Amino acid sequence: MKTENPILSIRPMKGRKAPPSHYSFKIESFSLLSKSSVEKCVSEEFEAGGHKWSLSIYPTGNLKEDGHDHISIYLVLMNTCCSPIDWEVNATVNFSVYNFLNDEYVATQDAIVRRFHVLKTERGIPKFIDLDTFKDPSNGYLIDDTCAFGVEVFVVKTMNKGDCLSMIHGSVIHSFSWKFNNFSIANLEEYESVSFVGGDYKWKLNLYPNGHAEGKGNSISLFLAVEVSTLPPDTKLLVDYTVRTKDQISGQHVQRKSCQKFSNSSSAWGSRQLVALTKFKDPNNGFLVNDSCILEAEFKVLGLITPGIN
Repeated sequence: MKTENPILSIRPMKGRKAPPSHYSFKIESFSLLSKSSVEKCVSEEFEAGGHKWSLSIYPTGNLKEDGHDHISIYLVLMNTCCSPIDWEVNATVNFSVYNFLNDEYVATQDAIVRRFHVLKTERGIPKFIDLDTFKDPSNGYLIDDTCAFGVEVFVVKTMNKGDCLSMIHGSVIHSFSWKFNNFSIANLEEYESVSFVGGDYKWKLNLYPNGHAEGKGNSISLFLAVEVSTLPPDTKLLVDYTVRTKDQISGQHVQRKSCQKFSNSSSAWGSRQLVALTKFKDPNNGFLVNDSCILEAEFKVLGLITPGIN
């Protein structure tokens, strides 16, 4: 008795005792089928993954796909006539053939996601198993002129969710400078600058003079914020930006640069620890001159992100 698996057109995995979890198709008097004028034998319908399918066996090979001298096996998606024109179903498919002598199913190990759509409702393997191997009784696949095939179908659920990034040609750099006076008596947690226009949107600078989050109590925090009322619905802005506090004496400015997506839920980006408070308040460093500091933002809107694939 031979125990080796047949040579399939894709890498086989070891045989298993459990039958296919979705469908098996037994054929008796296979020789009569192979000698008949029937090009393929189509199984009854079965359900898997919320769809109706059938299994097609070509007993002498699918000649249209170069399946000469092999058994060809295909999975067919049924009842698609009433589906939208742009429908598609994606699934991984494992085909198997039963080995009577070893009492196990030899199955393909197919990691490829097969795409079924209006122009391709049938997917399979033209050279599933060569006929010489299949018909040799010592291999165990055709015993008493009887054979059995199986299939497992694992539908990949599609969420139909996607986004489109539209880059802006000729995007320009916008800048804004804010002189903040009387820093020593700033007792609010947060201060906002006046609104300013940058592109098609309005913006502000947000200053936390005593820091925000991990910067609280040890740094100043500075953020560039878009006014969400000026954003189109369900739109995000891809923005390359720099926030800065100026050294008014020697020009040794401190800044943070990043690229982020500004949206209704994430409307402000910047630095929570732009500069340490001890350094910021030291008059020798030039950040505070006459109790005033100068805060700046430079930014460029690179593109828009909207739902869907255009």
